[in-house]
Amino acid sequence: MNQDSLKHSHSIPNDAVPRAALWILVPAAVATVLGLILLWPTGVEDASSIDAYGTEVDGHVIAINETECDEADAELNEQLQVTVCGDVVVRLLTGEHADQETIVDIPSGPGAPVVEVGDDVILIYTPDSVSGQQYHIIDHDRASALWALAIAFALAVVAFGRWKGVRSLVSLALTFAVVLLFMVPAILDGSSPILVAVVGSAAIMLLSLYLGHGWNRTTTVAVVGTLASLIVTVLLAEAAVNLTKLNGVLDENTTNLAMQYPIDMSGLLLAGILIGALGVIDDVTVSQAATVDEVAKANPKWGPARLFKSGMRVGRDHLTSVVNTLVLAYAGASLPLLVLIAAANRPLEQVLTSQIIATEIVRSVAGTLGLIAAVPITTWLAAYLARWQPKPREPKAPKEAPRPKPKPEAAGTWDEGESPYPPSHLR
Repeated sequence: MNQDSLKHSHSIPNDAVPRAALWILVPAAVATVLGLILLWPTGVEDASSIDAYGTEVDGHVIAINETECDEADAELNEQLQVTVCGDVVVRLLTGEHADQETIVDIPSGPGAPVVEVGDDVILIYTPDSVSGQQYHIIDHDRASALWALAIAFALAVVAFGRWKGVRSLVSLALTFAVVLLFMVPAILDGSSPILVAVVGSAAIMLLSLYLGHGWNRTTTVAVVGTLASLIVTVLLAEAAVNLTKLNGVLDENTTNLAMQYPIDMSGLLLAGILIGALGVIDDVTVSQAATVDEVAKANPKWGPARLFKSGMRVGRDHLTSVVNTLVLAYAGASLPLLVLIAAANRPLEQVLTSQIIATEIVRSVAGTLGLIAAVPITTWLAAYLARWQPKPREPKAPKEAPRPKPKPEAAGTWDEGESPYPPSHLR
């Protein structure tokens, strides 16, 4: 191999994981495993008031009988926004009265489900109801529809991504397993929400990225960049929450949660910010690492500095769209609240400084700052390691074999023609 081909071969990016990265990955993985062991929930107590609302059972609508509403209850119906009156015949599918039929009122009012004959519904069973009616329809049973959507989603991912699509589905399943089997029970068990979020996010990151993209240098760059960005996000989010004095109790759900479980609600708010930012940060880090890798392969003569500048140009465009996506996601989740605030016609200063809106602002700002930190960190690592080559080891000089010592000849074998001295003289 000539010198030119040797230089060209050294300029091609090496997909092997650098040893220097293992000094970060191994301690991070060990700390994550230890955190999972130490924070694993041992026993989650049920809320004391959870059974007061009744027991949910499944049912199937057989018939609907609509009638005119009683004029004597006109005022009450107007307050409750009741528009339809009548009865629904439901066959119970689960519970202690399974395979029996019951008659319930047609659900009405804001958010009430609109039922038709043949619908599968969910009912609440309250045997000690004051009104005497033990069953009430509260929602539709969407299990079949959700399973159909899940199967269609899985088939589409596999059809497009093939084996990578299969790996992405497995990583998605592991992500849900970490959230549902570890993070949520650990928080309910009384562990620090922020510690649980950090350990759970690290576990999700390591499992999903390496399982979805394989064990290589590009994935390792994305993992290290994501880890560094998560640390920055946690620090910034904690500073923002402390600065704005947010306590995490925002609505009826968080109030009930705080009353029923000993949870640090401000820590739960931080955990939610971290988990929400993780999904966007790993997208940015993987994209940046892959972009720099492709640019390095297409331009073998470019050095780390030029690769960094090229990657940053792509990263700025990507960051602009991702930040917009992040803010829109938070705004979309809070859209009913924004409409309610606009209808109240409150001053803008009061709206922005209220705890609910301030919480969404902190979410957006902390997540955005974490994204901004992820782009240069990941791009620099990818550019540096794209031209990183391990130092060749110098071959060791071969050791000289020891010379064999001459063996003394046995007596009686001396020949005068070979030497004038007898063997006894040589000894």
